[in-house]
Amino acid sequence: MEDAVLLKVSPQGIATICLNRGELHNALDDRMVELLTATLQTVAEDDSIRVVVLTGEGISFSAGHDSAWLRKLTEFDEARQRRDAQKLSILLETLDHLPKPTIARVQGSAFGIGAALVACCDVSISVSEALFCFSDVKLGIIPALAAPYIVRAIGPRAARRYFVTAERINAGKARRLGLIHQTVENDELEDAVEHMCRQLLLNGPQAMVAAKQLIRDIEHRDIAPEVIALTIDRMVALRRSEEGQEGVKAFLEMRKPGWID
Repeated sequence: MEDAVLLKVSPQGIATICLNRGELHNALDDRMVELLTATLQTVAEDDSIRVVVLTGEGISFSAGHDSAWLRKLTEFDEARQRRDAQKLSILLETLDHLPKPTIARVQGSAFGIGAALVACCDVSISVSEALFCFSDVKLGIIPALAAPYIVRAIGPRAARRYFVTAERINAGKARRLGLIHQTVENDELEDAVEHMCRQLLLNGPQAMVAAKQLIRDIEHRDIAPEVIALTIDRMVALRRSEEGQEGVKAFLEMRKPGWID
């Protein structure tokens, strides 16, 4: 089980995290949730890592909950069920707030929590044959932990439809809804992800973190004076930062900034 989550870091600082239970469609159980959370926390604390790619082994990105774990969950008391839900919630929050740009490399279908992992990433690139689904209502439950991230990605109107119908969503529709940013053929996936990694490596590492934080801080607020003040503060802070000063100087001097090898 120690190999259920694999981490590989390239010389360029690209960390690839692979869900490695392909024979079980990378379904998550309690141990895998803990391993994935710990791996994300490790890459978050490593300053040498510039980009994080999340992918899966085998034909599926992630089938969501492991059926054996789901069976055990039904036998637990309320306190234990709450603890397990909290662990899964921490996993999603850790990925969503990761202080690195993240790419979901969706090589196969993603259901339930698997789709939530995709929605937590900054960029999502999927093969054209992938499917997405929230089938919880078929079991008499709901995709509660995934809901905040899915609603943010596809909007409440679409979420209402797919949460109550449990229909499967093909990759093209997932792209139109906003869950997926780009769809490609199987043999194009690696190149598409590598191209996006190269794009991200051109950008200031701290600036990308600050951009992610800014969006979280303003996305649900009206354009009011306090929001305008916040944006001014952030802009000035970044312009005065070491990275901001280096980036502007490099642009004016027509050279590469220090963060580009």
